[in-house]
Amino acid sequence: MADAISNNQFHHPPPTVHQPLTQTISVIGPQYLAPYPVDLTITEKTFSLTDGDYTVTDVNGNIVFKVKGKLLSLRDKRSLVDASGNTLVTMRQKVMTAHHRWEAFRGDSTDDKDLLFSVKKSSFFQIKTELDVFFSTNTSEDVCDLKIKGSYFERACTIFQGNSNVIVAQMHRQYTGKNILLGKDAFGVTIYPNVDYAFIVSLVVILDEINKDRDGRD
Repeated sequence: MADAISNNQFHHPPPTVHQPLTQTISVIGPQYLAPYPVDLTITEKTFSLTDGDYTVTDVNGNIVFKVKGKLLSLRDKRSLVDASGNTLVTMRQKVMTAHHRWEAFRGDSTDDKDLLFSVKKSSFFQIKTELDVFFSTNTSEDVCDLKIKGSYFERACTIFQGNSNVIVAQMHRQYTGKNILLGKDAFGVTIYPNVDYAFIVSLVVILDEINKDRDGRD
C-alpha cells in the first residue's frame, strides 16, 4: 500500500475541500491506518449465484480484502476477510427494523459484546442516499459518528465525520469495458489519512446492500 499515491490510476470526481480529522478513526484495527490517502477498488460480480461477493484491490491490482455473502440465509450476512482469508468483520442485517439497520461484529462473532458499529438509514423515505453510522460505544445514538450522503445510483457518495463537513472517504463508480463484459459492478473508494480503510470498505459494502434492498434486488 506504500505506493498508493505515486501509482494512483483512478479517475477522481471533482476535488472536494479536505479538512483534517479531529481524531484518528480506528475501528477494525490500527494496522489499517495510513498517513496518506488510500485508493481501493471494490468489485462485485453481479451475475453470481452467491450474491454479495466482492473483491477489494489496491491501485496495483493486489487483493487487499474479499467479502463473502451467505447464500439462502434467514437474514442478509456478509463477511470481510483479509488477503489470507482471516475474517475481520461479520456484517448482518438486523431483522424487523424500519430503517434497514445493519450491524457489524468483530471476526466471526455475532454476539452483542463484539459489536463494532451499526448503520441505518437517516430516514425511512429517501430520494438521495443518507445513512447514519454509530460506533458501539455510542449507546445513546443521539448524534451519529459518521454520515454517508450522496447519490448511490451514480455511486457518488461521501462519508463525513459526524454531522460536520469533514470528509473521511469518497466513493465513485468506475466504468471499464472489461467490467461490463464480465458482468461486474466496480466502484473506487478514496479513504483519507488516518481513517481505518478496512472499516470504510465494510461501510461501502453495507451501503451497497441497503440500496440493493431499496431497489428490490434482495
